[in-house]
Parts: sequence; C-alpha cells; structure tokens
Amino acid sequence: MTLRDDEKDAAIQETGVLGATTPNNYNSSPPSILNPAQDIESGEEEKDYGSPPDGGLTAWLQVLATHLINAMTWGYAAAFGVYQLYYVETLGLPASQVSWIGSVQIFFTYAICAVSGRLADAGYTRITVAVGTFMAVFGTFMTSLAKTYWQIFLAQAVCIGIGLGVTFMPAISILSSYFEKNRAFALAVSAVGTSVGSVSFPAMIQHLTARIGFPWAVRCAGFLALAMAVVANVLLKPRLPPRKTGPLLELKAFSELPYLLFSMAAFVYFYALYFVFFYINSYARNIIGFSNSDSINLLIITNAMGIPMRPIAGYIADRWTGPINLFIAALAAVFAILYSWTAVTTRTGMYVFSVVYGLSIGANQGLFVASLTSLTKDPQKMGVRFGMVETLSALATVAGAPTAGAIIDHDHGNYFWAQIWGGSVMAAATVIFVSCRISVTGWKLWAKV
Repeated sequence: MTLRDDEKDAAIQETGVLGATTPNNYNSSPPSILNPAQDIESGEEEKDYGSPPDGGLTAWLQVLATHLINAMTWGYAAAFGVYQLYYVETLGLPASQVSWIGSVQIFFTYAICAVSGRLADAGYTRITVAVGTFMAVFGTFMTSLAKTYWQIFLAQAVCIGIGLGVTFMPAISILSSYFEKNRAFALAVSAVGTSVGSVSFPAMIQHLTARIGFPWAVRCAGFLALAMAVVANVLLKPRLPPRKTGPLLELKAFSELPYLLFSMAAFVYFYALYFVFFYINSYARNIIGFSNSDSINLLIITNAMGIPMRPIAGYIADRWTGPINLFIAALAAVFAILYSWTAVTTRTGMYVFSVVYGLSIGANQGLFVASLTSLTKDPQKMGVRFGMVETLSALATVAGAPTAGAIIDHDHGNYFWAQIWGGSVMAAATVIFVSCRISVTGWKLWAKV
C-alpha cells in the first residue's frame, strides 16, 4: 500500500463535529443533513460534547438541585397571594398598587434570565446562583422590615425579583445538558419543585403569621429559601466546557422560524399565565363568599396539583408524545377551563375548578422548559437561548395581572370579562404554538416532537 493510500484511509476515518464520519476530498459527497422535521435549527449545528449520561447519580443530583431552586424561585413568586392579602387588609394599601408588586417581581425574575443564562453558559454557575440567592434572601429580610409601599416595592419587587431570576436560569441550563432521551421527564421532575415551593411558602407564611407575626413569618421563609439555595449550589455541577466567547445575546436564533414562533407564543402565554394565581383568592372571597384562610387554601390546592401531574406529563412526553405535542394539548385544556370558570358560582365548584385547573396548568408548565430546549441542538447555548425567551416574556408578565385588574375594576368588580380575556389569550397562545409545531414537523398529523 502506498503512502498516498494510507493518507486516504486516515482521512476517511476522521470524525467531524456532528460525530459522523467526515469524507475526504476524494469522496466528495457531503455529510448527511437532517430534514426539517428532524433538525429544527437550520442555522445551528449540533456539536459533539459526548452523549449525555441520561441517568446516574450525578445527573439525578442535578435534578434535585434544580428541584430545590425551582421551589425557591417559583415558590416565592406563588406565595404573593398571601402577601397581597396582608398588604391590603392589614396595611390598608390599595389592591391595584399591591398587584404591581407581584407583577414587577415576576417581570424582573424573567427579565434577567438572558443575562444569567449567558453567565451560566460561560461557566459562572455557582457564583451566579450565590449572588442571586444573596439578593433574594436580603430582599426577603428587608421586606420583613418594610412599612411603606415603596419600601415593600423596592425590597420585594425589585431586589427579590432580580435575585430569583439570577438564581433560576443556570440550573435549567446545567440540567438540560445531562439528559436527552429522558430530558422531558427530568425537567418535569425538577419542575415539581415549583409546586412544592408554591405549597410550602404560602402555607408557612399563613400558618406562622398567626403565631409569631408577619415579619418573623417572612424571615422564616427567607431562612428556608437560603437552605434550599445552599444545598442546590453545592450539588450543581456543569457538564459542558464553558463558552466564554460569543455575544451576550444569540439574536440569530430568531431567524429560525420554530424558535421565533415559540418566542411569540410564549409572550402571549405569559400575558395571562398568572391571572388565576393572582385572582383566584379575591374571586373566591368576593364572589363566592370564602373566608380569607379558605381562599388561600384554594391557591395552595391549585399549586399542589402540579406535584403528581408534572412528572407524569414528562414521562408521557418522553415515551410517546414528545414535549411540544403534550404541551399544546395541556394548553388547550387550560383555555377551555378558563372559559368554564365563568360558570362557577358555588364553593364546590370552586374546589373542582381549583383541582382541574391545577392539574392542567401543572402539566402545561412542567413541559414548557422541555419544549423550548427541544428547539436547541447546541447544549452550550441552552442558557442564553432559553433566557432570551424568558426575558421577552417578562414584558408580558408585568402587564398581565394589571390588565386583568383593570378589566375587573372597569366591570365594577365583576370577573366575567376578565375570565373571557384570560381564556382568549390562552387560546391565541395555543394557535401560535400549533404554528410552531407545524414549522417543525410540517402538516403531519402525528409526529413525536
């Protein structure tokens, strides 16, 4: 065999970035390209960082860490209904002003995600989580000391909101890199933390306020959040090498039609997402006649339904449907249930609505992250691409609850048109998510995606 033949054979065995054999100059056929239904990112190649373990102790510890961070971040946000009740009834603050505290807190939580996601991609995971935790806990203790509206606003809306956003995003980025076949299930199990926190924090504050007072109840919630974040930060372990170069934002991602449509749909989706969580309490009290404590229990029941539903939805998505398909089906159920809320006039009906809506929104929210990560083939860009969608959605979340409040006020305390608004917004989001799916699969009626 000649030296030239040796060179040919060596060239044939070279491996390219996609993990496939790279042909040499003598075999001029290009590497195969997946069709649009298989590769939904025409502008982005999938790089080979080794196969995700899809299991093992380290991978499942990342699920636990993300579970704790979800419990801290979104559990905190879900507890706002308890704060709102205290601010309005005890401090005598106007309800319309108080709703802005919760909306702005959620806005900052989402708005900072693009920055914190890029920091996670660059390898600054632990320091990012540590800084975010400090801000959230510091803001909590300042909230316990606040006496005026603007003190509460700065501590709870701004400081805690930014801290939660800085803490949340890096964990999602790391966890997604450890799973592929079981990614939807792993993300859904971690998202159970949202439901656990959404039950734990409101119940803790409500229970302790009657015994030790509101300020110390808030401080106890801060200590619980601190413990969760410390354990999570110890467990987090990035799998991929850091991507220190590159822009802060990956704006070319919006040139990919599926990603663009998903971003648009997410914006509409988040516009009405927190409507029920913010107003189920007041509807139960003012329209149905619930007591304050019973109305808070409704919120806790709604959040608790996500505990069994999220992992079930993730398992079904991985095994049979794909995350986007099941996400759309759950979202269709959500808007139908929101329309049906207009017919609820009894205590029993409120409990039924709380359970059914909680199951539907639990499955829906549990699959949101998995649906979005399925549109990203390069795991090193997971943080920034997910963060950009969350940052864009922040603009919708800050307007959603005040919009619903304005509709209710305009209708003299009647919730009918606000409920129609919520259902219609979710229906519009469903249509755009369906368009996103079609851009991925074409007009195939059944395709796992």
